[in-house]
Amino acid sequence: MRYQRIDLNLLVALDILLAERNVTRAAERLHITQSAASGVLSRLRDYFEDPLLVQVGRDMRLTPLAESLVDQVRDIIVRIDSTMAARPEFDPGEAQRHFVIIASDYVSRVLMADVLQRISALAPAITFELRPTSPLMVRDIEQGRVDLLITPAHLVSADHPSTPLFDDTYTVVAWDQNPICKKGLTLDTYHSAGHVAYRYGRGGNPWFEQWYANQHAETRRVEVITHDFNLISRFVIGTNRLATVQTRLATQFEESMPVRLFPLPMNTPRLVEVLQWHKYRETDPGCMWLREQIIETARQLPVISD
Repeated sequence: MRYQRIDLNLLVALDILLAERNVTRAAERLHITQSAASGVLSRLRDYFEDPLLVQVGRDMRLTPLAESLVDQVRDIIVRIDSTMAARPEFDPGEAQRHFVIIASDYVSRVLMADVLQRISALAPAITFELRPTSPLMVRDIEQGRVDLLITPAHLVSADHPSTPLFDDTYTVVAWDQNPICKKGLTLDTYHSAGHVAYRYGRGGNPWFEQWYANQHAETRRVEVITHDFNLISRFVIGTNRLATVQTRLATQFEESMPVRLFPLPMNTPRLVEVLQWHKYRETDPGCMWLREQIIETARQLPVISD
């Protein structure tokens, strides 16, 4: 397909080159050789009459024109992708679709495991990729690189539709041989204890960690940082460390591991998890059906009281 002398396949290549800013990595994503990718870049340079990517030291930098094209090209690609993927009707029993969803391992454990179990019976030919949360996850939704994002409400993009899924509180997890199991957990004990904390990506803090840092002058002694919610309880067992995690997750830990749960010795706002999707996929029948399955499964989660 050509439009005003540009091959639309070149537009896809341009989108990847602008995102990667590296010919080798772009070639890998395009499944072509590096020399072929260099040839594509040369054709794009001729068309735009601009170098687009220039070498600065060891890095490739975008020219001002290329910078101005990033969002526009991505918008066009998402529109085309959404149009091509949409069908007048969607039959889950026959459909062959692949969906990419960003969700933390906490959300995957307390919600998405049930969602995928439900869908396996209703739509056996649909496949999924679950990607971990990261500081770039909202950008990935805005650029149409993923179908759905599940994230705390304060992190969603205001430019795309979303809906609340479920809420949760926070609970303290301790090894069942920790002395606080006999003494009880006080605010002073909480502040003086060693802690296991979760972070995503490079320095990204989850909702509780941000709230705690903003609200409490006391600095907890964080002894272990993990990027995996499911490992938190393992780093508590056999030690006097504490971990503060979502109550739904803490309850699952208690069911299978030698830990005890304690209410937080302070009041905290509730965590609200939200489902978000790109505005161009609002009326895609397949995405609509998938959203309905996730929302319905979330409705069946037990209520967590304060």
